[in-house]
Amino acid sequence: MVQELNKPSVGIIGAGPAGCCAAYFLKDDCAVTLIDYSHPLRTILPTGGGRCNLAYAEYDFKELVKYYPRGEKFLYSVFSKFSTVDTVWLFERLGITTYVQQDLRIFPDSNSSKDVQDAFLRQLKNVPVKKERALRIEPLKDKIKVVTDMDSYYFDSLIVATGGHAGYEMIERLGVKIIPPRPSLVGLVTKENLKPLAGVSLTNVESNGMSGDILFTHKGISGPLIYKISSIKARDKFPYLLSLDLYPENFDLQQLFNDNPHKQINNLLSGFIPKKVVNYILKSLDIADDLKCHKINGEMRDLILDSIHNFTVNIIDVNKDVEVVTAGGIDLNEVNPKSLESKKIKGLYFIGEILDIDGFCGGFNLQNCWSTAYVAANFILDSNI
Repeated sequence: MVQELNKPSVGIIGAGPAGCCAAYFLKDDCAVTLIDYSHPLRTILPTGGGRCNLAYAEYDFKELVKYYPRGEKFLYSVFSKFSTVDTVWLFERLGITTYVQQDLRIFPDSNSSKDVQDAFLRQLKNVPVKKERALRIEPLKDKIKVVTDMDSYYFDSLIVATGGHAGYEMIERLGVKIIPPRPSLVGLVTKENLKPLAGVSLTNVESNGMSGDILFTHKGISGPLIYKISSIKARDKFPYLLSLDLYPENFDLQQLFNDNPHKQINNLLSGFIPKKVVNYILKSLDIADDLKCHKINGEMRDLILDSIHNFTVNIIDVNKDVEVVTAGGIDLNEVNPKSLESKKIKGLYFIGEILDIDGFCGGFNLQNCWSTAYVAANFILDSNI
């Protein structure tokens, strides 16, 4: 590898969002080399349902950090240097204009992840990409050596941005502590057979002090609220009980019975929650779904109400088939939040999802990538002035 004259050399392992963002900030002043066995930014294509949810429109970084079950305190320093407004600015520089949805998620105007990928790659067209698999990192006296499955490279600084699913064994060999990764932002598998409800969705369900939509699946439950819960409970041991309030609003069920004495119970309740869910609840309580309301006694009424407001399921696993984000990674105590540099190895930096940082759905995990990439790149640039 021939180093550009008078430019510090920086290697970046991982050409995902964090790695490519760091390369963008460094490319003009450093001799940057990306190392990734796969195509750059391939992992960004499915984000946001293919629309690329770039960030979340919370512009106060002190509030933004609260959307991260792991990493909140660490990100306080990071986001103070590069937060949501900076992300919007970054993509404007890349030629990507954005808009804010009603739910405050930020997307490119084109609603295309491919456009985001192309914008980065145009900027990085002169940055060499070694399509090789990094196998080993060896800190030397004044360089850091990277051994791949094809060659060896020497850098003044090295950034590791391999994401939440790779690179840990290579890092552990350096004596850096790893928090074992666990799936996050995933659907949950229930002990109960919820297949009869597969495809049914409910809005504004409440659980664990949060509110959101849920979706019943062949394996259990999913949807935005469940993703939040799976994130918060990523380190809980299975099985655990989960209670859902399917209809949080107060309503007088007895009065409804009195007003509709000859109406079937399932038809009455389906005015509040989907009929399939009603029938599932009634069957679990051994109450006939065609029973007339005037035949419902007080005990049956209370059981029905409890099942609606306290719909309890036993969570036995997560749906690993669709896992994207992980809770875990490099212990944040190993990293300086002001620089993203390893506290043990000078010149070695960790950014993005390889860190023990994960956020909810809504652009928060990409924000982690953009922000940590900037902080590490900026520190490297300042160190070499």
